[in-house]
Amino acid sequence: MTQPTHAGAPKIMVLGIGSFAAAAMRCLADEGAQVSCYLTREYGHYGPSKEGDTLYYKEIPNPVPLMKEKGIDLVIPMSIDWHTAEWKDELLDSSIPILSPSGEAMLLERDRDYGRKLCEKYGIPFPVAHVAKDQGEAHDFVIANPKPYVIKNPLCSPGAPVHTIVCETIEDTLSWLKNVDYSEGVFLQEYMGRREVGHIGFVSGGEIYPMVTNQEYKRAFDGNMGPVAGAPLGGLIEADPDDKYGLVRDLLQPLLPWFRETNFHGPVQVTAAFRDGKWYVLEYNVRTGVTTGPALWRMLKNPVEMVLAVAKNEKIDMQFNPDKSYGCTLTLAGWGYPYTKVVGPYLAVQLRGDPTCDIWWNEVTASEEGKMFMSGHRIADVISTSDSMQKAIALAYENIKKIYCLSSYYRLDIGKSLWPPGAD
Repeated sequence: MTQPTHAGAPKIMVLGIGSFAAAAMRCLADEGAQVSCYLTREYGHYGPSKEGDTLYYKEIPNPVPLMKEKGIDLVIPMSIDWHTAEWKDELLDSSIPILSPSGEAMLLERDRDYGRKLCEKYGIPFPVAHVAKDQGEAHDFVIANPKPYVIKNPLCSPGAPVHTIVCETIEDTLSWLKNVDYSEGVFLQEYMGRREVGHIGFVSGGEIYPMVTNQEYKRAFDGNMGPVAGAPLGGLIEADPDDKYGLVRDLLQPLLPWFRETNFHGPVQVTAAFRDGKWYVLEYNVRTGVTTGPALWRMLKNPVEMVLAVAKNEKIDMQFNPDKSYGCTLTLAGWGYPYTKVVGPYLAVQLRGDPTCDIWWNEVTASEEGKMFMSGHRIADVISTSDSMQKAIALAYENIKKIYCLSSYYRLDIGKSLWPPGAD
């Protein structure tokens, strides 16, 4: 799809795939930007292709010369994997603004133990944690420190050999340690319970700007049962520029000297658990998030102006749409999810009725006749915003029922637990 060019429209290139990239493209285009997408993986091309020009990494291994040729004004990565690309230094040297930190600032998400050490340095509560190089060391640590642990890869990346495994007992932990890939070691982090929440803000011009508090439903099935899925099955978002739950105050503001020292500018998310009367950091991320990002673009009154200012490390004027202060996200999962080693058939996907909120296509493809088919495990994400949480939830459910695909499913209990932040 090629968009009409508007004189003076900022040119924004998104790096990513699927519903997350498509959402950013459409929402920013609706606010006057001219958008395109550099497709960074082999799947999830259909959604972005409906929203603007797309470039495929296998056909264009280095996008930087094309970015310069097109006069791109801003690059928005959906993932941190751009920072390990061969063309990373060329992009940084190009002076094209990027909505992402770089250099040492990237380590806040990339290196889990770096984040732990920062918390220790600045007096921020962090669970007991340890990096083990192999199974023997991991086993000995758990025996010496008998707690249930969440098992993570020490280095965060989409292609990491270990994806997060949440163990709620010591026995779970010891069992899983026999079944993980130790090629990069493991990061063991004490399991802190299910009272988990996140906050996303912007860091720009040496200041922290609180934005939204969010809750992700990470388990695969109703009642918060089943395995932790590769990406959440739903989420709730609340505009929170006043930091009403204290997450920024307790877990981000103490890092302000480090943010300034590393010239950090870009999005930052802290995910935390509430225990013993206080918040503990579980991890930091330096992107807008797969569930929150698509809602955030709609909630902000001036998203294009905002992201351009943050990428240029300028002071920002954050404004929210008052009728979009709350958001709900629902994922329609397909055949075999969350067991992604199961390969399902290409099943027809039908939209039965006109959407009344955003529906972003994820792992689908289209025939020459324009009919959609499931091509992976996550079919679509439904994103609604409203002036109340209950309205946003109801609108999302009203719209996800309009999508039909054999053997697909979605969680029926988003909003029935975990909210408000800190609740069981």
